Amino acid sequence: MNFDGVKNTLIAEANRVGLADYEVYFMESSGISTETLRHEISSFSSGVSGGVCFRCIVDGHMGNASTELLTEEEMRALVARAVANAKNIENDDKAILFAGSERYETVTLPTVERPASAELKEIALRMQKQTYKGSEFVTDGTQSGVFSDEIRMELMNSHGLRLSNRVAMSGAFVQAVIQKDGESQEAFDFNLGLQSEELKKLSDKALEEALSKLGAVEIPSGKYDVIISAKQMRSLLSAFSSVFSAKQAQLGLSLLKGKEGEKVAADFLTLVDDPMREGCPMQTPFDGEGVATYKKNVIENGVLKTLLYDLATADRAGVSSTGNGQRVSYSTAPQISPYSFYLAAGKQSGEGLKKTMGDGLYITEFKGMHAGCNAVTGDFSIESAGYTVRDGQLCEAVKSFTVAGNFFDLLKAIEAVSDTVEFGIPSGFTVFGSPDVLIRQMSIAGK
Repeated sequence: MNFDGVKNTLIAEANRVGLADYEVYFMESSGISTETLRHEISSFSSGVSGGVCFRCIVDGHMGNASTELLTEEEMRALVARAVANAKNIENDDKAILFAGSERYETVTLPTVERPASAELKEIALRMQKQTYKGSEFVTDGTQSGVFSDEIRMELMNSHGLRLSNRVAMSGAFVQAVIQKDGESQEAFDFNLGLQSEELKKLSDKALEEALSKLGAVEIPSGKYDVIISAKQMRSLLSAFSSVFSAKQAQLGLSLLKGKEGEKVAADFLTLVDDPMREGCPMQTPFDGEGVATYKKNVIENGVLKTLLYDLATADRAGVSSTGNGQRVSYSTAPQISPYSFYLAAGKQSGEGLKKTMGDGLYITEFKGMHAGCNAVTGDFSIESAGYTVRDGQLCEAVKSFTVAGNFFDLLKAIEAVSDTVEFGIPSGFTVFGSPDVLIRQMSIAGK
C-alpha cells in the first residue's frame, strides 16, 4: 500500500467517525553502511524502516497512534486507537494542528546518486589499505567505514496542509589506531560525501593526529589561556544545546529562562540555527508540525534573541513557533531540536588565534562529555587532552588534565573565534558546528 493509499484510507475513516481535526505524518528511512577490521569487511547492513502516525483532536485533547503496518485494516484501527488515546489524555495542554505557513523555502540540494553495496565495500577497503600503508605503527583496531542514508517524509492535515521532503547523505570515516614502544593512540576523522580526492585525505589526517599524540606529557594544575578546537567546542555546544529549548526553560530546567532580550554572551558572539544551510545535505523547509523553518540568530552580538519553540511552547509564551518541533521518527511526538546549530565565524585564522593567545593550551579532545556536563546548572568538568602552545606555535602533546567551568560563563568569556566553522555528522536534521574559540584563564586540573 503506497502513501497515497494510506492517506486516502485514513481520511475516509476520519470522516466516517466525524473527526474535524486530524493529521497524517509519514516517514521512511533507508540506509546502507559497511565497516572494516584489519583488511576485511567486518560488518554490512542495509535496511528500510518507517511508518505512519495519525493524530487527531477530540474534545480539546490530542490523541495519536502509529504503525509500520500499512494495510487498509490497520489504517482504520489506527484512527480508532488515536481517538481512544485522546479520550484518555488528562493534561490541560492546548491541542494544536497547524494550518500552514505563508511560505516555505525550497530545497535545492543536488540529486545524490546512492552508491551500490559493492561500491561502499570497495571504498571502505581502499581507505583501510591506505591507512595501514600510511605508517608502520598502525595496528589492529583501525577501522574504515562508509554509509549512505536517505529520509523521506510527508505531512498532511484536515486544514489542507500538504508537505513533503526527501534528503540523502553519504559519507566515510577512518579510526586510526597506532602503537609505538608500548604506547597506543588513536584519532577519528570523517568526510561527508564520497568524492575520491577528499577520501584520500581522510587516512592521512587521522594518522597525523594519532601520531602527534605520542609521547604526551602531563601539565601542572593552574589557570591557563585556552583555545578549544572547533571539534570539541561543537561537542560542548551539543551537550548544552537543551538550554536553548523553550520547553526546558518553561520547566525551569534552563538558566536562560526569562533572558530573551538580555546579554548572555560576549558582545561579538552570534549563535545561528539554520535549517537550510548551504553545504548541509540534511535540509528541511518544515518541521514535524508543518511549521516553516527559517534561519535565525538565537544569540546575536551577545544578546539572546530567541529560544527554540514548537507550537505548544510558543502558545504558552504567546509567541510564534520558530519551526523547531522536529520528529526523530514517525512514531515519536514532535520535540524541540536545532538544525545546523553553530557559533558564527570570526575574522582570525586558526593560526592567528594561536598567535593572539601566545602561550597556553590547545584542547583537541574531550572525554566523557555528556557525563561531565550538567545542562541545568551549566557546570562541566571534562577529562581532556591537547597540545601546549608557546609563542603562538603548537608544541608537545599533553594528556590527562581536566577542564572545569560553566557553559553560561564561558559564552561571556570567549575573547575571539577563528574564521572557519567545522561541522560534525548530522543526526537526522540536527548538526552542530563551531570555530576554534579562545578563552583566557580557564581552570585546569593536571598532575
